Amino acid sequence: MNVDTMRAIDRYAGIPLTFLGTLLTKTAGLFRSAPYQKPRNVLLVELSEMGSAILVDPAMRKLRSQIDGELYFVIFSKNKVSLQLLNTVKEENIFTIDEGGMVPLALSTLRFFKWCREKQIDSVIDLELFSRFTALMTGFSGATNRVGFHSFHNEGLYRGDFLTHKVAYNPHQHIAKNFVALVDALMSSEQQLPFTKRIIDDSEIAIAKTEVTETQKREVLEIIAEKYAGFDPEVNPVILVNSNASDLLPQRRWDRENYCEVIKKVLAYNDKAIVLLTGAPSEHDGAQALADCVDDARCINFAGGVKFLQLPHLYSVCAFMLTNDSGPAHFASITDMHTFVIFGPETPALYGSLGPTTPIFAGMACSPCVSAANHRKTPCTDNQCIKVITPEWVFETLKPKLDALA
Repeated sequence: MNVDTMRAIDRYAGIPLTFLGTLLTKTAGLFRSAPYQKPRNVLLVELSEMGSAILVDPAMRKLRSQIDGELYFVIFSKNKVSLQLLNTVKEENIFTIDEGGMVPLALSTLRFFKWCREKQIDSVIDLELFSRFTALMTGFSGATNRVGFHSFHNEGLYRGDFLTHKVAYNPHQHIAKNFVALVDALMSSEQQLPFTKRIIDDSEIAIAKTEVTETQKREVLEIIAEKYAGFDPEVNPVILVNSNASDLLPQRRWDRENYCEVIKKVLAYNDKAIVLLTGAPSEHDGAQALADCVDDARCINFAGGVKFLQLPHLYSVCAFMLTNDSGPAHFASITDMHTFVIFGPETPALYGSLGPTTPIFAGMACSPCVSAANHRKTPCTDNQCIKVITPEWVFETLKPKLDALA
């Protein structure tokens, strides 16, 4: 299903279903009140964003250190691989929802409810900001403790009333801190209204780093050498460019012609550097169009060049990456590679990478224009927040890193 179809279903089916679901759960609660249960088997719900699987990792590690049981996760099947980058959740503890169509979605959701009871899930943390679908999953999971973001007196985005621990989403602090606030709410022995009444320090959202062996690095270098004859890692610094962005928010895309101009400037500035155009195998044609625009043997279409789980290996041998605001910026954060991330309709203050990074952000009066309040759907058809970012601006931002390569 495409993104707009999923949004429509979530709105037109989700609102009445969460309303009816709330009536059912509230009525059932009149006849049986579940006492507070110390969290043991905890399920986290985050379906649609691969990058969020990285941003939530500090919160997951905190939670894992505080419970005696197991940590579980539910995610769309196409995004499952993002959880495997850091392996904070065991493979057997991940449940996938099939988003391929209405029937597969419904069937996998029914299996999910059965799975929750088989795993004796006692606590659920809904990481989504606006999804009524995940609100229903949380409400009917059978868990005693149900934690998530609640709108309180904010208008719009009705998600029913299934939560036992209601957390105020803070749109003025990084989403990773909001995720930590959800964990704090679950582990609190006292009710707060709203959760969570404490300062969350920056140190609490430090991202874990993955270990990459010399063998894994060597394997990636050999793949690069197959693409570029005469490649010498001691002589040729490798720079990554990710010009792709998901269909969830196409307004994040910087024009291909701009990337083309920046790459030409980079290759002219450093005559030994090579540029790899990264992306999924499905993005090969778009990467090839950019390679054709650059028209230089040192600019290589590398889309699908490595498997997803090899991305950290690739990042560990590269100088830096230029990318749209998308998943790769977050995947790279588990390594020491520096990223330069172009932001437009979203803000780095809330969704910036947790690794070494430099955001490139105009900060226009209308930006950010997507948020939890509008289902991340903007009316904008003229993304000036991206268009005002010029190739010259980006190149000058990259230049200190290029100078360090000399």
